[in-house]
Amino acid sequence: MKFLIINGPNLNLLGQREPEIYGKDGYEALCQRLKAFAAAHGSTAECFQSNHEGAIIDAIHAAGGAYDAIILNPGAYTHYSIAILDALKAVDVPCVEVHISNVHQREEFRCKSVTAPACVGQICGLGLYGYEAAMGYFLAEN
Repeated sequence: MKFLIINGPNLNLLGQREPEIYGKDGYEALCQRLKAFAAAHGSTAECFQSNHEGAIIDAIHAAGGAYDAIILNPGAYTHYSIAILDALKAVDVPCVEVHISNVHQREEFRCKSVTAPACVGQICGLGLYGYEAAMGYFLAEN
């Protein structure tokens, strides 16, 4: 399988930003971990991160026909980006939404995802392992 891992705003600061919530591993370490996981399962993973909504939408649009699955951590866009929701609905690539922290144990506004309805599932609170769990889901389904 070919995975596209999309990370939204501030995820480039993993390891620096609130490590008590998001952990101490940096963004590059996450990408290497996911590429190694994919390779160990005869697959590939490409990581994409942007702090810009339009760039995330462009990456989703480009996924059609190029990737078998999207793993998406939309960051704060989770809570208000109808445009990302619409982009996910517009492409024929299944997506799992991932959140590093357990959003249901945090501020109330973090409990609502406007992007999740376009996804086959949502994983939260498992730290960086959540990305691997999402990949594992797709691998088991194929």
